[in-house]
Amino acid sequence: MRSFAGDLAGLVRRLDHLERLGVDAVWLSPVHPSPNVDWGYDVADYLDVHPDFGTLADYDALVAEAARRNIDVWLDLVPNHTSDRHAWFTDRPEYYVWSADVPNDWRSVFTGGSAWTWDARRKRYYLHQFAPQQPDLDWWNDDVRAEFDAILRFWFDRGVRGLRIDVAHGLVKDRELRDGVEHMRNRPEVHEIYRRWQEIAAAYDPKPTLMGETYVLSLPELYPYWQHLDLAQNFPFVRAGFELGQLRPIVEQTMAHLPPDRRAVWFASNHDHSRLATRWAGGDEAKIRAALFLLLTLPGVAILYQGDELGLEDGRVPPGRVVDLADPPRDPERTPLPWTRSGAEWRDPWLPLEDTSRNVEDQEADPGSILHYTRDLIRARRGLDDRSYETLPSPDGVWAYARGARACVLNLTSKPQVYDGERLAPWEGRLV
Repeated sequence: MRSFAGDLAGLVRRLDHLERLGVDAVWLSPVHPSPNVDWGYDVADYLDVHPDFGTLADYDALVAEAARRNIDVWLDLVPNHTSDRHAWFTDRPEYYVWSADVPNDWRSVFTGGSAWTWDARRKRYYLHQFAPQQPDLDWWNDDVRAEFDAILRFWFDRGVRGLRIDVAHGLVKDRELRDGVEHMRNRPEVHEIYRRWQEIAAAYDPKPTLMGETYVLSLPELYPYWQHLDLAQNFPFVRAGFELGQLRPIVEQTMAHLPPDRRAVWFASNHDHSRLATRWAGGDEAKIRAALFLLLTLPGVAILYQGDELGLEDGRVPPGRVVDLADPPRDPERTPLPWTRSGAEWRDPWLPLEDTSRNVEDQEADPGSILHYTRDLIRARRGLDDRSYETLPSPDGVWAYARGARACVLNLTSKPQVYDGERLAPWEGRLV
């Protein structure tokens, strides 16, 4: 939200853009009070809104205005860890994972060093999978589970219609704190948490959707998360190269194993990964359109990251403007979305906005723009069979797949191709 509209009131003003785009839901990055060591993913209070974004009343207004446009609002929930400024870290230390010494070889994602930091007050080490300022919660503690039951109900009562669960694969740690990353994340006991959350969600009508940031790197590791998550994010897909030989097997295997009561979810950009226009397309407009065609014609749920609908590339962030703690920093994919060519709508943004050549104002006025192409694809996908996928015979470099009675044909090469007697330009996608 910080790079899309600035704050909650700004997002309300931009809802018309999302309505015209045709989206069903908007997932916001964390809105809670935070010291912003990890830009919202270090939560200091789960039951309030960061003053940078507004107030709970502003959040309620957003939910109401979005609902008037048939757009659901989803919350980004961070249950693996809190900020060390959260009152729990002082008042309820038993909510966290502690050890008298460094018990294992677990490493911090952000520092690369030990995931254990000494706390002089407690005379013990605490666990942090990420930054030292992000202590991990102990999900073996029933009181922690009860706290989050209440947090879910608080936001569902306010009209939140979905959760994106941060680090969904990492909440439960091995009780014996054994060596090996397999004991730090992706534990089978985590599924019980989501079974319990589904029971809470089921009390609401419509039932809120539970989507996990299931950051596992192989498809067999992903499949168990379909037990109790409505949507499990497919990281093998987003991490693949934009090549037929890499992407098609991932889609085929995902669809072959998908339970009848679950939907696949696809995304090609987000706040942690380079934008599809840069990483997959290298800025080439034809390849950007090809990437959008694939993303928006596969069955299931498609997630567009802000700016994907414009073909927005990663921004340039000079060393002196870097604010992210990761190495390499994720700031380039987080730069502001340009609404106008002048960029004047952004006054002293948190990250620099240097390239406004792809902006909403110009593309709105151009029927041949990427924005209009994206809108057309979203309209077209509503007419496709949402459950079916079948790979069709096709020439080398062409990906053809059936969606019910329609066929989606995508030339994933830089040369013209022919499919079923029809000529395809380089990188062209077509519904037939």
